[in-house]
Amino acid sequence: MTVPAPRKPAPPSSWALGQIVAAASIGNALEWFDILVYGYFAVVISRQFFPATDETTALLLAFATFGTSYLIRPIGAIVLGAYGDKAGRKAGMTVSILLMMAGTLLMAIMPGYSVIGIAAPLGVLAARLLQGFAIGGEFGSATAFMVEHSGARRGFLASFQWVGQGFAAVAASFFGIVLANVLTPAQLNDWGWRIPFFFGLLIGPIGFYIRNHVDETPEFLATAVSKTPVRDVVVRQWDRLLLATGAVIMGTSSNYLILYMPTYAIKELNLPQSSGFTATLLGGLILTFGSPLMGHWSDKIGRTRILIAASVLFLATAYPVFVLLASYANLGVLIAVVCWLSLMKTAYSGVLPSFMAEIFPTNTRCTGMSLAYNIAVPMFGGFAPLIVAALIQATGSNLAPSLYLMVTALLSITVLIVARRHLGLR
Repeated sequence: MTVPAPRKPAPPSSWALGQIVAAASIGNALEWFDILVYGYFAVVISRQFFPATDETTALLLAFATFGTSYLIRPIGAIVLGAYGDKAGRKAGMTVSILLMMAGTLLMAIMPGYSVIGIAAPLGVLAARLLQGFAIGGEFGSATAFMVEHSGARRGFLASFQWVGQGFAAVAASFFGIVLANVLTPAQLNDWGWRIPFFFGLLIGPIGFYIRNHVDETPEFLATAVSKTPVRDVVVRQWDRLLLATGAVIMGTSSNYLILYMPTYAIKELNLPQSSGFTATLLGGLILTFGSPLMGHWSDKIGRTRILIAASVLFLATAYPVFVLLASYANLGVLIAVVCWLSLMKTAYSGVLPSFMAEIFPTNTRCTGMSLAYNIAVPMFGGFAPLIVAALIQATGSNLAPSLYLMVTALLSITVLIVARRHLGLR
């Protein structure tokens, strides 16, 4: 008697795909909205929570707290990544968004230094650490969720991770523009900066509801669950972990440098606060609409070609565009530079999630991606604003951001070439 071959599950309908994308990308949107608001309002937050003898020291303290929260992300990646590989992608996403909501709430209601003294910066640090732990498992579980539902369109669906980030950049920049123009500087410093954080709290419940009403991925359900996903990744797949970590470097360094641009516009170019927000809003629109195009293109011609080309463009153009910006410090040039950086970042980041997903097998995918992403981001992203601000102060040159981009571009180019040859990824 002939046993019929098992039938492959039917591809999800357009409505189901919409739910899948919304469930996965809305957590990324909340994550990045909170991160971007903190970065965009860093000057104001530094005055509220980190009073010091001069503004530069206060700003460095604010960025140091921002960077410190990234140190806990690998722990979140281990705990929540392994949970996603054992309990499922849906379970991992649900836990991470609940924790992110708690961190955003704490940031929104935290009294300033003038009210509760040293407890204020400690409270901000606690909020950032909680967010960092939650985010540690978000990227891996959400990316795996989309990739494992997408069939042959992995690049296209996984790219929606950055659509959520682009939406967050647009929303955060919009708040920055409106608040900077509608409120007086005193109002913005006193309470106006809190408004975006309260808005971010509205995203969380929507994401939690959607994530509770989607199905687990067929690929996960059909795969034998690993009892020790962390050990499997660290001991047996260490080469894949290193390559995936290296691939993240360019995407995260460019992203956090763009996040720094509103502060750069104020501190180094003496432009109005709204100028940087206008530039990053347009950059967010490029990321929102460009990422799916790049993901779709990668399904046609391969991932590594696009990733290497974007890295080479970063390497070749980073220094000239910052020379241009330093020579002509006006809104038009600032917009052009941020849009160019955002275009290259879109080409890279739109392809990165599917590339990383293909590095790891299904039963360690959440853990592998979570660890790789959250090792690279603290090292090359979370501390990027602090590193760049410190480099500018140490060298006295406002061209320092370009050097940081060039170094990270070289690192990623090297890793991508090795990954292409070692793993046979196209």
